[in-house]
Amino acid sequence: MKKCLNDRVFDIISQVGESENTPVYVIGGFVRDVLLNRPSKDIDIVAVGSGIEIAEKVARKLGSNVKVSVFRNFGTAMIRYGDYEIEFVGARKESYREDSRKPIVEDGTLEDDQKRRDFTINALAFSLNKKDFGALLDPFNGENDLKDKIIRTPLEPDQTFSDDPLRMFRAIRFSSQLNFKIEDKTYQSISESKNRTKILSKERIVDEFNKILLSTKPSVGIKALENTGLLKEFFPELQNLKGVEAKDGKMHKDNFYHTVEVVDNVRKKSDDLWLIWAALLHDIAKPKTKKYIKDTGWTFHGHEFLGSKMIPSIFKRLKLPLNEKMKYVQKLVQLHLRPIVLSQDIVTDSAVRRLLFDAGDDIDDLMILCEADITSKNEYTIQKHLNNFRIVREKLVEIEEKDALRNFQPPISGELIIKTFGLDPCKTVGDIKNAIKEAILEGEIRNNYQEAYEFMIKKGEEMGLSPRKL
Repeated sequence: MKKCLNDRVFDIISQVGESENTPVYVIGGFVRDVLLNRPSKDIDIVAVGSGIEIAEKVARKLGSNVKVSVFRNFGTAMIRYGDYEIEFVGARKESYREDSRKPIVEDGTLEDDQKRRDFTINALAFSLNKKDFGALLDPFNGENDLKDKIIRTPLEPDQTFSDDPLRMFRAIRFSSQLNFKIEDKTYQSISESKNRTKILSKERIVDEFNKILLSTKPSVGIKALENTGLLKEFFPELQNLKGVEAKDGKMHKDNFYHTVEVVDNVRKKSDDLWLIWAALLHDIAKPKTKKYIKDTGWTFHGHEFLGSKMIPSIFKRLKLPLNEKMKYVQKLVQLHLRPIVLSQDIVTDSAVRRLLFDAGDDIDDLMILCEADITSKNEYTIQKHLNNFRIVREKLVEIEEKDALRNFQPPISGELIIKTFGLDPCKTVGDIKNAIKEAILEGEIRNNYQEAYEFMIKKGEEMGLSPRKL
């Protein structure tokens, strides 16, 4: 253990603790990650005394350029040193009111501090004290739980989750990130305590949910949220995707399990959180558009358009950013069937131009989403679609090189049309401008000024306009 603590910063913290007669320990995630051989730069220091005073004295010893950020309301202080972000706090014990996740805090011992931790694997501590420097302090057998890949609470899980319901989401998040199993009693308690999540802010929940989405296999966490009932509590639209219906012997697929498979497929290719959100929401409107048509079967016509319209209200309720990130997700959801249609039919240059025009710089992300959306159990079907997508990608490259349609800017402006034909601003100007765009998208002319100008003159004459001599 001592090898991982041979950095200068731990030596100085130890020296300060010794000189101040204040026991000091590294606790929580850093210890867990060291034992798992995972990189970690976030260090939590517990002092059996004033964490703020220890932080200030450590900072002075580290050098004049090391600054301390003090948060007196929380009794904590933080310093940045090299790649490390180090938070200092005094050992404490906590009690909770029924209607709040904010604790009543009192000074406590190291054991009190370990008891208030969420899981046994996060209650581990290394001593930084001279007499037993590097010793592992493990009152709840967290080291064994690490070896057995188990998520378990140090106290009774009902008490742990009632005190701070966010810990239920954290249990699932750690399970998803670390590929650990949540111990049965702890898992059962999550299901039974799910109503306590009503006292949580959406920001805190979504912060944990985003970490689940960025784990290597997000479906592990999403399915656990659904199985425990937590998903229904905070994200009913996603919960509503679950289930199948049969009529006249015809069934549709379970859109919940399809969606989590698509999310996993996207995560294999990208760590872009908002592309993963687009995968999560791509079929979100299917329950609202589901219809059974005799001799045809189940249909979900228009789910991409309605889904795009649902996104602002979902983002607003979940306190997600109502900015360009949201618009990006809306765009991908609305367009996610377009490449699939192209992959099923003869790929025309015109259709590819229109897709490039509408997708712009997001075309590559759209293609990742569409390829991820092929979740058939039939290997032949998958290969057929993927081969067709390869043709679409080749066409996209070919046409983009020739026509430069990403983030299309018209080669002829409205001002030039007005000036050329001596017009006032009017509908005719827009009609000519749109005709030029359509001619480019249909491949009648190339996307350059000269061909667009000649087309403009011809189109104007067809409309009874004569170019002025300039």
